[in-house]
Amino acid sequence: MSTTFSVTGMSCTGCESNVEAAVSELQGIQGVEADHEAGTVTVDGDVDEGTVTSAIEDSGYEVVA
Repeated sequence: MSTTFSVTGMSCTGCESNVEAAVSELQGIQGVEADHEAGTVTVDGDVDEGTVTSAIEDSGYEVVA
């Protein structure tokens, strides 16, 4: 199952890498793709949205509704 999060604060590929690294460490994640131009993070796997949101925000970015 794929879930897409709207994320603000990513401005470059380095930001994408930071988010991808943080989220990929979570249990149940099969894949993660961040896109700073679109402002999205797409996560594949059995994910808890709250846990993913926390990982993104702990990396310094904001998940928006």
